[in-house]
Amino acid sequence: MMTEKTNRPSAAVQQARQRFGIVGNAPALTEALESSVRVAPIDLSVLVCGESGTGKEFFPKIIHAYSPRKHSRYIAVNCGAIPEGTIDSELFGHEKGSFTSAIKQKKGKFELAHNGTLFLDEIGDMSLDAQAKVLRALQENKISRIGSDTDIQVDVRVIAATNKNLKEEIAAGRFREDLYHRLSVIIINVPPLKERTEDIEDLILYFTQEICTEMRITPKQFTPEAIERMKNYEWSGNIRELRNVVERLIILCNNVILPEDVELYK
Repeated sequence: MMTEKTNRPSAAVQQARQRFGIVGNAPALTEALESSVRVAPIDLSVLVCGESGTGKEFFPKIIHAYSPRKHSRYIAVNCGAIPEGTIDSELFGHEKGSFTSAIKQKKGKFELAHNGTLFLDEIGDMSLDAQAKVLRALQENKISRIGSDTDIQVDVRVIAATNKNLKEEIAAGRFREDLYHRLSVIIINVPPLKERTEDIEDLILYFTQEICTEMRITPKQFTPEAIERMKNYEWSGNIRELRNVVERLIILCNNVILPEDVELYK
């Protein structure tokens, strides 16, 4: 059950909405935002969970912005986009000559984020070997570059995000349970669009203004019937899919977008 405080968003949440362009007032979204600003001053690891396309990447930024580390660096890493053979170098750095293409010394993301925040996006895609090294960094607050035996002390707040069910990944042997417990001191659940359908109209209007401004064209209008039609879709791709559809409709349709346009180009 939502608390009275959550039903009436705090000033910090209202400020975060404006600062980061977060659209919507659905209770589940407000609860996630409230949790973010509440945990921000406390130097704990946070795990952000939610389906792909829900906007999970905004929440680590909010936590960093409202934390004592806000004047230090915020470093984001998409673990799913880094080739398996290079993730160690990306996260922990390497010394010159430590492997064939290491033509100079490189600092890793942990080292670069010293005294700041490191956001590990799609942590569920990380290999077990890399997970073990991340766990050591979190437990001991130190890392070593590839090709070096010297430990480097790091003071980093780690925030991770995933679109996977990590407990299922643990049961399948694909994710370390000890790392999960280290990361999930605080869990923030970002709601899918199907749990915040009351925000769809505001999102459509926001994206329409944003896209038309980018294209330097007069804002187009969605009829109430077209908006209602869009509210009834499943939106498995969540906010990302919704924005893509709005952009498609703006490009391909006349100045007034009708329900039949939505059916045609959805």
